Amino acid sequence: QKIRLCLDPSYAPKSVANFVNLVENHYYDGTIFHRIIKDFMIQTGGYAVVDNVLNEMEEVSAIEGEFASNGHPENTLSHELGVISMARTSDKNSATSQFFICAAKCTWLDGEYAAFGYCMDEESKKVVLEVSNVQTYRAHPAFTDFPCELIGIKTIKMIEGE
Repeated sequence: QKIRLCLDPSYAPKSVANFVNLVENHYYDGTIFHRIIKDFMIQTGGYAVVDNVLNEMEEVSAIEGEFASNGHPENTLSHELGVISMARTSDKNSATSQFFICAAKCTWLDGEYAAFGYCMDEESKKVVLEVSNVQTYRAHPAFTDFPCELIGIKTIKMIEGE
């Protein structure tokens, strides 16, 4: 199944550039959705499973958080169903490779996380919702919303101008 996303640098140019760079270097190929929360979001970009072993992806440099509470009022993209945004820790400038796609209206994230694109069509949103509804379990104290069946990214392709 495919999730078609439109990246919009007018909201978060550094986030888009970081994401595009990682895609062009095939960073996300083989990563898994490691955090899935029904009626909230699906998160990926940090882990891959090789021979039934969960492996952390190679470290990526952190980027500036492009959202209102961090000095970027121009990022007005609301965290609605299908919006892609950078994941981070409590440090507002800690986003690296992990991102999430909203599986519901999550407007409490507006101004606090760098939204940088959105699903291009209803079919893509349906895939996000389908993934968000899989059964999860507490695999480890650090993985409280880990899917029972692995859901991975085969590859991400950039298509200009669509």
